[in-house]
Amino acid sequence: MLKPEAYEKGNLMSNTDLVLVTPNNGITTVTLNRPDALNALSGPLRQTIAETFIELANDDSTQVIILTGAGRAFTVGLDLKELGGETTSTTVTDKDLGKAVANVGKPVIGAINGFAITGGFEIALMCDFLIAGPNAKFADTHARVGVVPGWGLSQRLPRLIGINRAKELSLTGNYLDAQTACEWGLVNRVVKEEELLPTCEKLAADILTTEPITRGAIRDIMDAGWQTTLGEGLSIENSANRAHAKSEVRAEKVAARRAQIQDRGRNQADS
Repeated sequence: MLKPEAYEKGNLMSNTDLVLVTPNNGITTVTLNRPDALNALSGPLRQTIAETFIELANDDSTQVIILTGAGRAFTVGLDLKELGGETTSTTVTDKDLGKAVANVGKPVIGAINGFAITGGFEIALMCDFLIAGPNAKFADTHARVGVVPGWGLSQRLPRLIGINRAKELSLTGNYLDAQTACEWGLVNRVVKEEELLPTCEKLAADILTTEPITRGAIRDIMDAGWQTTLGEGLSIENSANRAHAKSEVRAEKVAARRAQIQDRGRNQADS
């Protein structure tokens, strides 16, 4: 198990060799590390991912998480050899991977470096937003394998790209390339392979410049509103706005923060 006090800048820490965890100044990169198996989600890997996110939820030094895969894949989903009984899992997966990622309470940027298939597609959809490399490919093969989704794909995907496009992907099992995924609104942008992690790190660093309590509240109300109606979402936002107005954050010197924003705007305009 990872211990927050064991983090050291620039050092590579890991629960096991299955998941590599690299902390750096508030940004923690989590790398799924079964490249020879295209990061297939064996029982031990699923357990380790869940344990890692549970640890990171309680790690005050981690404010933003980047999730990616080693090698040619983000992850190709459940280990089909294990699922078919050809191999036996050596780990009892008693922690829910989906809940561990969903409850981490911190922004998660998905750096999709290659194949994100079925269960791997579902994990990608758990991230707050996705940046893709040119070799990223998405596919939902649940119907081909004979497994009903259980980590939210059937509900998240239609909300992101529309129900007709989601049905096309899930009922055919066809692949979706990176550029089309971007055009459909599944990923925010497609960047060169060598720019994938640096782009995610830059975005994570931008997130770190925002006020932590406020960004957490905004993320929470966006997620809560996304799962309900517009009217209920507006009510959620209104309640959060009133609660935040009474908080210590609102009582800070707003003028100083406004000056920082203006300086940042001028710097970006000049760059």
